[in-house]
Amino acid sequence: MTLTEFNALDTKPAAQVLELCCVSTRWIEGVLRERPYRDLPALRNVADSVWSTLSKDDYLEAFEGHPKIGDVNSLKAKYAGSGNLAAHEQSSVANAAEPVIERLVKGNQRYERRFGYIFIVCATGKSALEMCELLEQRLDNGPIVELTVAAEEQRKILQIRLEQWQ
Repeated sequence: MTLTEFNALDTKPAAQVLELCCVSTRWIEGVLRERPYRDLPALRNVADSVWSTLSKDDYLEAFEGHPKIGDVNSLKAKYAGSGNLAAHEQSSVANAAEPVIERLVKGNQRYERRFGYIFIVCATGKSALEMCELLEQRLDNGPIVELTVAAEEQRKILQIRLEQWQ
C-alpha cells in the first residue's frame, strides 16, 4: 500500500487497510478523519496522536487483533488475508526450540488468566527466547502498569506496520 493509494480509497476500504495495522475502531476512525495525508510522517504522527487518546477498552479491542505469541495456528487463522504481517513479525517463533515454545504457551496462559488479555509484545527483532523472558518478567507487573506496557507495545507494532507503506 502506498500513501497515495490509501488517501484515494473510499472510507470502508481505507478502514480495512488500517485494520491490518490495528483493529481499534476509535483509532481507525481517528486516523481516517485526518485524511488525506501529505506524507508518511504526517500519518504516523496522527496515528500516535490518536493512539494517545484511547481508553482501556480501545486498547483491549486493539489487542484482540493479535494472535498469541507462539501460537502458529492462531497466526495462520487470524492473518490469512493480511500478507502475513504478524507471521513475519513472529517468524523467530517458528524456528524456536520446543521447550521455548512450551514456555511461551504456558506463559501466555498464565498471562491471560492474570490480566484478562493476551500478551502483547513488539516481536520484530526479538528471538522466541527473548519474548518468553519478557513475558515472564511482565507477569510481575500490576494491572495498570501492564496495560500501559502492552499499549506501548501495540503502538510500536502499528508504527512498524505503517512504516512499510511506501
